Amino acid sequence: MIIWLSSYPKSGNTWLRSLLASYYFSKDGEFNFELLENIDQFPSYNHFKDYDKIFLNPEDTAEFWIEEQKKINSNNKIKFFKTHNALCKINNYSFTDSNNTLGAIYIIRDPRNVIASVANHYEIDLDQAFEFMTTEQKAIIQKKENSFVGFVALFSWIFHQTSWINNKLFPTLVIRYEDLQNETFLTFKKVINFIDNLDNSKNSFKRDKAKKSIQSCDFERLKKLEISDGFNESPLSKKDNTRINFFKLGKDNDYKKLLTKELITKMNLKFKDEIEKFNYE
Repeated sequence: MIIWLSSYPKSGNTWLRSLLASYYFSKDGEFNFELLENIDQFPSYNHFKDYDKIFLNPEDTAEFWIEEQKKINSNNKIKFFKTHNALCKINNYSFTDSNNTLGAIYIIRDPRNVIASVANHYEIDLDQAFEFMTTEQKAIIQKKENSFVGFVALFSWIFHQTSWINNKLFPTLVIRYEDLQNETFLTFKKVINFIDNLDNSKNSFKRDKAKKSIQSCDFERLKKLEISDGFNESPLSKKDNTRINFFKLGKDNDYKKLLTKELITKMNLKFKDEIEKFNYE
């Protein structure tokens, strides 16, 4: 069964994925990028590249979302998967169901801080990033030759988080990125306990290993590791095909310093309910 690590892009998913990879898949909690191979992404090119069918439309792979998850679950083992997909239906095909999903951890982040990271990651300006986050039919699309083999249905930021947080299909733990950042140990322990309860694990919480995982996944260390070793998930620049730094701003991502007053006002109005709901004021 699958446990999803879900979030809107640039909301801390890769950081949590790194913490979990070092905790569950290393001997001593020491992190390296190779550990992320234990927590794959879904949907992605790798899940649909071997189909004989040519996917003529970006959303065509949605038909096989559940089928691919059945293959993943064929050995009856618990697996983590990172996803940016909304918990939605496309052409009446569900992203997942209770037969294939054990539970989910959803990471929410203040949208006013998400926007600067989105702008950097996709090489767009802040106004374009605002449009990116508020477009209802937004998707991430990947094409190989004449076939659309990579399709991630994002929808808008509001729809995305609502789809996961309000779902009744399976247990979902919601954590704020800001709590993971400011109360890392307590928040990480909450995540581990949630996972262990999902699979009825009798394992006790490994306090020392969790601390080591947190230490080795410190943002500045990940940033240095990306510079020294490279990170194959860093996006390629559309300008010169070089890698854009994945780990860039960290705690320097402060919307009060990065956004104009006009844009802050605009976002405060657009995301008023969510800002209040998640105590971002």
